[in-house]
Amino acid sequence: DGYGEIRLSRDKARKQETWDKLETAHNDGVYVEGKVVNKVKGGFTVFVDVVKAFLPGSLIDPKGGKDYPDLTGQTLDFKVMKFDKKRSNIVLSRKAVLQEQNSEERERLLGIIKEGEKIEGTIKNLTDYGAFVDLGGLDGLLHITDLSWKRVMHPKEVLKVGEKMEFMVLSFDEEKMRVSLGLKQLSEDPWKDIESKYHVGQVVNGEVALTTDYGCFVKLDDDIEGLVHITDLDWKNKNINPASILEKGDKIDVKVMEIDLEERKVSLSRKHTTENPWKEFEDKHNNGDILEKLKIKSVTDFGVFVELEEGIDGLIHISDLSWSKKINHPNEFTKVGEEIDVVVLEIDKDNRRLSLGHKQLEENPWDVFETVFAEGSKHQGTVLSKNDKGAIVGLPYGVEGFCPTRHSIKEDGGKLNADEALEFEVIEFNKDSKKIILSHTTTHKEVADEKGGDKKKGKSTAGSKAVKKINDSVEKTTLGDLDALTALKEKMEKK
Repeated sequence: DGYGEIRLSRDKARKQETWDKLETAHNDGVYVEGKVVNKVKGGFTVFVDVVKAFLPGSLIDPKGGKDYPDLTGQTLDFKVMKFDKKRSNIVLSRKAVLQEQNSEERERLLGIIKEGEKIEGTIKNLTDYGAFVDLGGLDGLLHITDLSWKRVMHPKEVLKVGEKMEFMVLSFDEEKMRVSLGLKQLSEDPWKDIESKYHVGQVVNGEVALTTDYGCFVKLDDDIEGLVHITDLDWKNKNINPASILEKGDKIDVKVMEIDLEERKVSLSRKHTTENPWKEFEDKHNNGDILEKLKIKSVTDFGVFVELEEGIDGLIHISDLSWSKKINHPNEFTKVGEEIDVVVLEIDKDNRRLSLGHKQLEENPWDVFETVFAEGSKHQGTVLSKNDKGAIVGLPYGVEGFCPTRHSIKEDGGKLNADEALEFEVIEFNKDSKKIILSHTTTHKEVADEKGGDKKKGKSTAGSKAVKKINDSVEKTTLGDLDALTALKEKMEKK
């Protein structure tokens, strides 16, 4: 400074040194280390020693896009893409560094990863469908189906994050750098010699591994499981809930029903390890057997269920309850808890169905009713109920008949009343459908007399209708026309 003093600057020296380093890195393509200090519009501010540089968002990640990671506070390697000391403009790229590293890693992995070879990796994270494994710069997928020879519900049953282990390379896509890994392939396939251990018809003891809505899985050995379908759990209950009778860890005997090597499935049965109670029942009983004092278990719209033995129920259809009584609902005939005698109608052990009858305990009274209630016969009856179509009439011997509205007009022109006792004539009898159609109108004395007179005179049906029409007309005519109509009526009767 003219006085012998030398002025020094450490700050300028550091800046000059850094600018020289940045210039060399730009020219030679080497990396520089920088610290990301804060996020700015379009990217990040990075300090390389004491010189401020800019890292654009487009040069952060090889994947590109706007959703780049936040690098604030991290010290990383960068490549100098633009260098302008005069304008103090330095542009860095993290993307270029990663691409070069990935390229180097790719070359390294291409030499290591071979299909069918073993490779070491670390469990990175777990998902519902498998696990991602860090192979040292490249992630491999271990699918849940390749975890174990036995059934696995979730990878966490077998793996832990951070665990280091050996895997088998199943496939490697060099272009997309995708690796599929397997764990179960490192051990012998238990399905190869399954037929030497198990055969159809064999009864084995297994452990319940899982219960579901449709059955339960039973563990036969460390790697083999079979399914007991809900229909093969119990002879007596078709739709039993597996969880209500079995728990995980229970030891049960099962019978091997089928082995499917292609699908790698074993079908098991629990019920077939015991005697079929329906077969035992069939051996003891025949169609036509009478069973007494059976308890009503339930009543439905279509019939009554009774319990014959523990777990064996039979159905009495509504049509098999009574010969003569018209039953709209079985609860009109019997109630739950009551006892009833039945006849065995049919035993179907394959479908576990038993048809029973109650009315069959007696002879079919309709064979006799066919004579008693022959068409044209007259009987005293009581009106039980009425509707728009007609009336239900109680007849002798507990039989019911139906009187249509058009046949229910009384002699005085009135209608039938409930609980009224009158005479009825049978106009239709059908034994097969157990149907008796009645008429009260035809029992009127005048109609009966007219029919008697008609028969004596040999009057035709057409003539009878014509006379009735004239009668109706006479009732409706005026006094002035009465003589003419009367003469016409007499003429028609003579004809």
